[in-house]
Amino acid sequence: MQAPEDIVAATRDWLEKAVIGLDLCPFARAVYIRDQIRFVVSEAETPEDLLEHLAGELRFLAAASPEETDTTLIIHPRVLQDFLDYNDFLDDAEAAVAGLGLEGEIQVASFHPQYQFAETGPDDIENYTSRSPYPMLHLLREASVERAVAAHPDTSLIYEKNIETLRALGHEGWRRLGIGKKG
Repeated sequence: MQAPEDIVAATRDWLEKAVIGLDLCPFARAVYIRDQIRFVVSEAETPEDLLEHLAGELRFLAAASPEETDTTLIIHPRVLQDFLDYNDFLDDAEAAVAGLGLEGEIQVASFHPQYQFAETGPDDIENYTSRSPYPMLHLLREASVERAVAAHPDTSLIYEKNIETLRALGHEGWRRLGIGKKG
């Protein structure tokens, strides 16, 4: 297993080249530049351990100053490697948010190396909008999301623009970027 610093480095590489570099998320650049993203590598080896770690990170983010930590990436390389298992776990993640009384305050977004949207094939390029080097849970403050959405001209077009970007890039272009390469 890779060292945590290598896992974070691969995640930063993905953020810089894909999420920010391809402008897949127009809101990511500001929090990245201001160093407001908390990168956490979970040692969890079971879904139960990950759920416990998630609860701790939810509490941390809820208590943290948004100026210091606006969002958290929980990278969990040892558990939920299979996308279907990961996808099933997202219901438990949402239940953890609700169980801590954080609905409307924090939301969970999902990224996975095998991410696959419904109605797509496993190798369809549009899946790469949510493919990360490792499975991860992205904790976002609802207030930050609302501010970002209010400042963006039309958020409904982001997904369509991302698909166009990735289709133009293609699989070969994605490979040439060397995004999130693991050691």
